[in-house]
Amino acid sequence: MQHTLPSKTLLKSTIIAIVLAGIVLVSFILPAEYNIDPTGVGAKLGLTALATATPAVSIDTVTKQEQSTDIIEVIVPAGRGVEYKFAMAKFKKMQYSWKTDGESLFFDLHGEPEGDTTGYYESYAIATLAKMEGSYTTPFAGVHGWYWKNTSDKPVVVQLTVSGEYQVMGLKQ
Repeated sequence: MQHTLPSKTLLKSTIIAIVLAGIVLVSFILPAEYNIDPTGVGAKLGLTALATATPAVSIDTVTKQEQSTDIIEVIVPAGRGVEYKFAMAKFKKMQYSWKTDGESLFFDLHGEPEGDTTGYYESYAIATLAKMEGSYTTPFAGVHGWYWKNTSDKPVVVQLTVSGEYQVMGLKQ
């Protein structure tokens, strides 16, 4: 059996691909994801703003017996996604309504079972809308809530009103 060495063209292509990947990493990915910008290109292209964009939240709470009602304002930064969560026991009900300041957002209303380490989650509703209202009953104890994704180039404000038996966990970091 005869072994052949890689051709010079293949070796040259591999080296070029590695160099280009390094340039993309340093110039675009690090500034956008981690606010690390050794070349300054990320700041000039506005990529560092993506890493430093912090979602904002405000909450007003009213509690009656064990039922809570909260009006929560969440700012979803441009080009980013955020998760807002509640801890709930099994078979507890939450009524909700949410609306944006006009822009439609992709969302996934879902729950993650308490104590699960596999990354499993169950989606209750997935769509792209500017508002939604309804209720759900938790099929298991755990953390339940929304993931909103903003694909626009400006921040979107979500006003979320919830009532039921839950504990506010807030933004998932």
